[in-house]
Amino acid sequence: MSNRQNISSNSPYEPVYGYSRAVKVGNLVFVSGSGAWGEDAELVGVDDVYAQAKQTIRNIEKALAEAGATLADVVRTRTFITDIARFDEMARAHKEAFGEIRPAATCLQVSALARPDMLVEIEADAVLS
Repeated sequence: MSNRQNISSNSPYEPVYGYSRAVKVGNLVFVSGSGAWGEDAELVGVDDVYAQAKQTIRNIEKALAEAGATLADVVRTRTFITDIARFDEMARAHKEAFGEIRPAATCLQVSALARPDMLVEIEADAVLS
């Protein structure tokens, strides 16, 4: 595909797992499941769902920017959380980021994520106007 752009975060897991942080095809951008990794490659917000969700959304925003998109272009999010009882903490971060954008959203409880200290993972789909 000539109009496909793979976007990398330079994660060491990308070549091992065989994925891209995001993929842009035409006016569509698909951001892979993202975690709360800080600039120092350390997980942000150990045992803090809100802090992890905030950092995760910042990481999604960065991937979107590389594709020429913003959070305002997001039409769908999928959130995976390890403890649904902490949904309100994640939802607060999601609402702060997306406010009136209000993308379609799904939240699922999962038994575990890639690392035991990961509490939240979010993926996003965007459409450029």
